[in-house]
Amino acid sequence: MTASADSTQPYAPDSVETPRMPQAPAEPLPPLACDAHCHVFGPYERFPLWHPSSYAAPDASAQRYLRMLDTLGAARGVLVQPAPYGTHPDALLDALAQGGDRLRGIAVADPSVSDAQLRALYDGGVRGLRFVEARNPAGNLFPGSVGFDQVAALAPRMKHHGLHAQLWAPCDTYLRHLPALAKLDLPLVIDHLGSLVPARGDQDPAFQLLRGLLADGRLWMKLTLCRVGSAPDYENARLLHDAFVAANPDQVLWGSDWPFVRMGASAPSADALVAVAQRWLGDDALRRKVWVDNPARLYGFD
Repeated sequence: MTASADSTQPYAPDSVETPRMPQAPAEPLPPLACDAHCHVFGPYERFPLWHPSSYAAPDASAQRYLRMLDTLGAARGVLVQPAPYGTHPDALLDALAQGGDRLRGIAVADPSVSDAQLRALYDGGVRGLRFVEARNPAGNLFPGSVGFDQVAALAPRMKHHGLHAQLWAPCDTYLRHLPALAKLDLPLVIDHLGSLVPARGDQDPAFQLLRGLLADGRLWMKLTLCRVGSAPDYENARLLHDAFVAANPDQVLWGSDWPFVRMGASAPSADALVAVAQRWLGDDALRRKVWVDNPARLYGFD
């Protein structure tokens, strides 16, 4: 199925990149833990790309993804549709079907999507739509993305169909868009620690806006360290991480971001990211909130 019509033609990439697979974490994840941010790609003979990719295409099929979750010890997972698939959710829906009730998805759609298609997405395990305001040097959205300016038009139908909005943008972009988006009465989930710049510290207006809205319960935050902090210990991002957790421990989520697109040889191992989170979260009660209770509530896991 397609959530709306794209004008481009599908294509299979000439070469693919094998993603880094984890080892079992030294300290196990809590039972029913969820990795709330990953992507699947391919198999490309069945699920070709629909838009030019700005990164090497990964060999990240549903089968490989499920093996990754099993090795990590994550009973649940959330898959986010990547931009090269545009508004075509076939690969996502196939992966969700393979994972059954252990998986949920975030799709991509624009205002041309029908109510029947939104219902089909929900019935297939999708619980949100992703909107991206990241642009290339020419000022254009990455091919296949739907921008923040489309959220308001979709918001009433998203709410009706039980879908939230997941947002990804450079941190300063949130200053322009979030005050209005936060008034839509629609759950908002922010990717990758708000794409903040750790060197700006806690006086950064973007950080203060995000932390304030999180504290007020008006958004959720994904604690995906590898897109903000510096490996291997990510210590430069700890202030941001800890401030968000303290602001509202009931609305923060953990994600690995496997298969780590655009990272190449510098891609971390997901078990190393788990180890950092285990240390920073500290006690079992907080770990259970972040890895189990919060994603269960947002994504509707039983």
